[in-house]
Amino acid sequence: MKQFILIAFMAIVGSCGTAKKTMQLNPPTSLKLIDVYTIPHDFRFKETTVGGLSGIDYDAGSNSFYTISDDRSERQPARYYRINIAYSEKRIDTVIFQEAINLLQPNGKTYPAVKENPSLTPDPESIRYNPKTKELVWTSEGERLINAKDSIIQDPAIYFIHPSGKHIRTFDLPSGLQMQKTENGPRRNGVLEGASFSPDYKKLYVSLEEPRYEDGPQAAAVANDAWVRIYSFNTGNGKNEAQYAYKLDPVAYAPNPAGSFMVNGIPDILSAGDNKLLVMERSFSTGRLACTIKIFLVDLNEAQDIKEITSLIQQPVLKPLQKKLLLNLDELGIYTDNVEGMSFGPTLPNGKRTLWMIADNNFSPLEKTQLFLFEVNE
Repeated sequence: MKQFILIAFMAIVGSCGTAKKTMQLNPPTSLKLIDVYTIPHDFRFKETTVGGLSGIDYDAGSNSFYTISDDRSERQPARYYRINIAYSEKRIDTVIFQEAINLLQPNGKTYPAVKENPSLTPDPESIRYNPKTKELVWTSEGERLINAKDSIIQDPAIYFIHPSGKHIRTFDLPSGLQMQKTENGPRRNGVLEGASFSPDYKKLYVSLEEPRYEDGPQAAAVANDAWVRIYSFNTGNGKNEAQYAYKLDPVAYAPNPAGSFMVNGIPDILSAGDNKLLVMERSFSTGRLACTIKIFLVDLNEAQDIKEITSLIQQPVLKPLQKKLLLNLDELGIYTDNVEGMSFGPTLPNGKRTLWMIADNNFSPLEKTQLFLFEVNE
């Protein structure tokens, strides 16, 4: 029976002993599921509620994982966690929460909840670690809530922080990523969901979850022109150097009842070597509790830079990103919840890399905080 341990250990047992071995990053050819671990609902750690885990990344130097909560300072201040995981080539044995770290504003204070100051309340989604600078980067989706009384408009953001949570800098976002009251720019809850450093950490790739209003419709139950942008930033000067067009698959299942909520978008991306990315698509439809999670391998090498194209509806892309399906988790015969994050991790005893995925339970008792472990074949 799997155990869930609160105590912080000095070291972690199991196959993680191979964690610091460096390997050439080659694009995966396939993924093999090893195990799925469920973190208990409303699990408490350091006076925080563990849930809403929307991103995950691995730090080989400390043999730890970082995972960010999308709690908008509603339950406790916006935060991320440092965790250790003991596992073998057959199972995930133990998840050990080590630290809960508050995300801090430039003024050094924690972020307020919506009821306190909605213009400053973040919506954390992705987290990545840069071992060269020993900095973390996290993204916020911002807010676009339009009503007759008090509309809330807050731009998405890319923040660099010290592991202590202290703010370091913020990227200036390119035009077209600013929230607006009109149907222009990003859609609500469809903005900066995924992020990944290039292998040399000179670039930061950031993905939208859904199309901007100018670029196409949201994904539907049938194929359409749902174009999502992936952005490439120079990590040194923070400049957006390129943008690429990625076409979403249709929503996997029609909603029930017909006409009710459905969505498909990109919750995360991951640099896979050779100028390629893993792109995760997550589809959900009313009437079906499970989500459909697909992992694609995407090639940036021949794709068109669309940075100067303001609307993909008015000016269609000529060379979009080409994608190849690596895995549809529906085919594994397991329950998959709202998976939103993925990261490569330490190696297995057989020398193969691991891939980890984490699910956001939305703090709902009907959903699960799942941790997936895969073996990577190259």
